[in-house]
Amino acid sequence: MDLHARYPALSDLKTRARRRIPHFVWEYLDSATGVEATQTRNRAALDQVLLSPSILHGEFEPDLRTTLLGRAYPLPIGIAPVGMSGLIWPGAEQILARLAAQEGIPYTLSTVATQTPEDIGAHVGTQGWFQLYPPRDPKIRDDILKRAKQSGFHTLVLTVDVPVASRRERQTRSGLTNPPRLTPRLALQAARCPTWLNGIRKTGMPRMKLMDSYSNDRSALPSNQHVGYLLRTSPDWDYFKALRDVWEGPLVVKGVTRAEDAARLADEGADAIWVSNHAGRQFDGAPATIEVLPAIRAATRLPIIFDSGIEGGLDVIRALALGADFVMLGRAFHYGLGAFDSAGAAHVIDILRQDMTANMGQLGAQSLRELTPALLKT
Repeated sequence: MDLHARYPALSDLKTRARRRIPHFVWEYLDSATGVEATQTRNRAALDQVLLSPSILHGEFEPDLRTTLLGRAYPLPIGIAPVGMSGLIWPGAEQILARLAAQEGIPYTLSTVATQTPEDIGAHVGTQGWFQLYPPRDPKIRDDILKRAKQSGFHTLVLTVDVPVASRRERQTRSGLTNPPRLTPRLALQAARCPTWLNGIRKTGMPRMKLMDSYSNDRSALPSNQHVGYLLRTSPDWDYFKALRDVWEGPLVVKGVTRAEDAARLADEGADAIWVSNHAGRQFDGAPATIEVLPAIRAATRLPIIFDSGIEGGLDVIRALALGADFVMLGRAFHYGLGAFDSAGAAHVIDILRQDMTANMGQLGAQSLRELTPALLKT
């Protein structure tokens, strides 16, 4: 099947994936928190970023290559961490890790993935990043870091925008519990999605294997919170300094939306800033990430990674033009998995590549270096 003929956009993959993923899993993947105003703002603010097309620039093939943290990449995109990825699609972590290795782009494994660093290290090659929800116990923290490093993960991503559990009301209404359990209601939904269900029968019901290896006592938790909340803490600046001392390698801080925080992180030893509002999943009163990006760019010389609201190659170009160096996507790759398994995830990259190429042709931008604020329509 020619996927580009029938599914030329990420929205097409999303529509098909929704039919093939059980409703309670879809609500976990697609929902935000509150009335989902931040999620809506992310999209609306991106649409407000207008760029001026160029004329009479002749024929050329845009160069999409870039470098980040000392490594070369064929595209300015990577795979963001998604918790419980293997619940969304069976075997998701392995599939996406192999895709990243094949395409030469970063794959970020979540602390609360359904697979451990040891499970994924053999698949991801030299493209492994590890995302850390900060454990309270330094011994657990150091052991997790050791396991990630020994498994080949070279870049650490500290997530700082989850100081407390978010509400995620849609997810709660869906009946999803942690660990997931197929109640009669959810089992009926799963039965309507046989490909997903057969995959889960092969892999087993997903659980947070890394977190479970340190604690499986859920007695103090409500059903909508996972075991990671028993282990994690809300980090402060001292925690970041301690983490900087023990991690040898690039250290990225994810969840930055204030320019003053970006400036201080540079002074404290961060290697890159990840501008993100967690795609609206944590706080429903946050500004759109594209709105805060220019001020953060002005506040630091560190590389800036960007996410939240990206729905195509044009959005990637918008973020780069406003100061980002790299863009990460999480949901999009899982829409691809839900739509067509591994072929769908690969198709996501093809869509983004073709979309960026077409739009850079319209702008007359022959390389990513030419995507600057000068292109903005003011």
